[in-house]
Amino acid sequence: MATFQAPKGTYDLIPPVSVTYLAVREAISAPLRNSGYGYIETPGFEDVGLFARGVGESTDIVSKEMYAFTTKGGDQLALRPEGTASVLRAALESSLHKKGNLPVKLWYSGSYYRYEKPQKGRYRHFSQVGAEAIGAEDPALDAELIILADQAYRSLGLRNFRILLNSLGDKECRPVYREALQGFLRGLDLDEETVRRAEINPLRVLDDKRPEVQKQLVGAPVLRDYLCDACKAYHEEVRALVTAAGVAFEDDEKLVRGLDYYTRTTFEFVHDGLGSQSAVGGGGRYDGLSEMIGGPALPSVGWALGVDRTVLALEAEGVELDIPASTAVFAVALGEAKPAVFGLVTELRRAGVAADMSYGGKGLKGAMKDANRSGARLAIVAGDRDLAEGVVQLKDMESGEQAAVAVADLVAEVRARLA
Repeated sequence: MATFQAPKGTYDLIPPVSVTYLAVREAISAPLRNSGYGYIETPGFEDVGLFARGVGESTDIVSKEMYAFTTKGGDQLALRPEGTASVLRAALESSLHKKGNLPVKLWYSGSYYRYEKPQKGRYRHFSQVGAEAIGAEDPALDAELIILADQAYRSLGLRNFRILLNSLGDKECRPVYREALQGFLRGLDLDEETVRRAEINPLRVLDDKRPEVQKQLVGAPVLRDYLCDACKAYHEEVRALVTAAGVAFEDDEKLVRGLDYYTRTTFEFVHDGLGSQSAVGGGGRYDGLSEMIGGPALPSVGWALGVDRTVLALEAEGVELDIPASTAVFAVALGEAKPAVFGLVTELRRAGVAADMSYGGKGLKGAMKDANRSGARLAIVAGDRDLAEGVVQLKDMESGEQAAVAVADLVAEVRARLA
């Protein structure tokens, strides 16, 4: 009988690699939890219209990559290809914007799905940690999120990443630029698909990575020349706040995020050690998204950082995270001592000590091999004679030293040695 395999373009996250992913998620979310962001979790699938209206029907994400399906009840649903639209939908549905001071600050972590050509750093199932600040138009929020992402990456030991920054203007000045850009693009030799994209959302053409397209974009109108005074002032304040925090960035006048809802501030985190898939995360301001999906005007800003891409960036820099062993104490029962040793392991766990034991009736040699593989600092070895005397043998796995410890004192002794 053939065995099943993970679907093409997906992966299984298993030990010991999975512990690195958990550490990355923890490091990215830690600055958020310390800055007033509360955790939110949304379903893995949503009404397909949420993404069509919010993300944009002209985007590759919606038109080519989204997993959409019809349920047995006739509902049109889609696996979520990104997190922002879902989080904003949940915030609106729960009226979070009416329950306290704005902005509503939320963070999330989960899996997302896009049907695209699988390659290293680009999967059909991927993991992100994201943050959204909903309901306030303030350059300090844009700067805050950029600074928190920078803090998260640096806490992991990453150094060779760059922050790209741009402004996409707003509903007042962007239409003027859009018209000028479309006029320029109509004079280029572009394929039919790109011509169609230029008519629907010409800014997306700037994001085209093909050399033959980029070559023709030399001399294209630049958005900064079309920004209104309000957008210029807003962008300069964002730049000043980020600079004052000591966070370096690069102005990138061609930076366009792959989603239609962005306005004003847009940014991307790239790592040059990842080849063509250099983006590890990004985000920006999306002041009109709430209205696009049927809500009130709620200017907002957010980002999403790829956990998979961040792990690849750590590997590219040769950064090894200092992750403590998952087991601090490993117990080995000899003879008929298993019930008593099992009880001691349970007692250690209840005292907050990470403890495990040998299962399957292995002998001393095999059980100690398990203890070594576990990475435990201490091993408990106990047989019938030890327990009859009211003691267990406590072994330091680093030094090899071993001593008898009274059963009654075991928890206190273990905690003292691990402190």
